[in-house]
Amino acid sequence: MIDLAYAMGPLPQGSGGPASFLIQLLPMVAIFAIFYFLLIRPQQRQRRDRDEMMRNIKKGDRIITSGGLIGTVVALGAETVTLKIADSVRVECLRSAVTGLRGEAKAETDSA
Repeated sequence: MIDLAYAMGPLPQGSGGPASFLIQLLPMVAIFAIFYFLLIRPQQRQRRDRDEMMRNIKKGDRIITSGGLIGTVVALGAETVTLKIADSVRVECLRSAVTGLRGEAKAETDSA
């Protein structure tokens, strides 16, 4: 019973200094570091790669849109891209709808 009374009593004056604060702060710093390396950095890299791809789109590139269309770029605007998806079919879509490059248009004409 006396052990229980000591366990429920106040902490001694010497404990709870700056060292215990650092020990309590360490897990939070570790969690932030894990989030940074597993979530934030990869997203920044993907965004940088996507921005570079958007800047490098040029006429003749084969691209894929978010709607699943695959076409050849025939014209570029400030915010739009005009795609040729068939012989006489042209579609205008937003640059933000472009999800990736498919390959060059020359590869399609060589295989046909």
